[in-house]
Amino acid sequence: MKIILASTSSRRKELLTQMGIEFEVKAPEIEEDMSQKVNFKKLSEILSKQKCEDVFNRTKGNRLVIGSDCMVYINKHLLGKPHSREDAINMLTMLSGKWHKVFSRISVMVKDNNGTREYLCHDVKKVKFKKLSTLDIERYIDSGEYADKAGSYAIQGGAGMFVEKIIGNLSTVIGIPTHKLHDILKQENIL
Repeated sequence: MKIILASTSSRRKELLTQMGIEFEVKAPEIEEDMSQKVNFKKLSEILSKQKCEDVFNRTKGNRLVIGSDCMVYINKHLLGKPHSREDAINMLTMLSGKWHKVFSRISVMVKDNNGTREYLCHDVKKVKFKKLSTLDIERYIDSGEYADKAGSYAIQGGAGMFVEKIIGNLSTVIGIPTHKLHDILKQENIL
């Protein structure tokens, strides 16, 4: 069976590679609409499903498609991907010295001789950043790593030095809760 990751994220590709999965990548062709009037959990569900369905509907044959979405949530504020350098600075300033939640959702669609099946699961983890100086934030922003990252940071990269404590699975914070995906793949007799 062909396994397709509905994402071009290098960090998600690394996570699947670490799981020992052979897969191909196909970018979803959707616009992420963050302005929908739903809570962040529902929004993450909608976005991960849209990504998965888009790629599933544009591919043929027996296949398993994995779509994912990751969001950062702090004090009733949803932090998606930054729109600008200034937006990223504001996000990292908001996270400085505080606990926040990282919410990752995966959607999986399977087509084989037994029909079509869908799976939807999520994981939430807590992360605490140490107090960041303006210089810490500026240097990190200058690296460019913040771009296209929920909350403007990549925990597996340079922002790892900002993390004082994490409660939960690191892969959830990176972008795919691999322990949850592992269960789905086992259920589908892929692992």
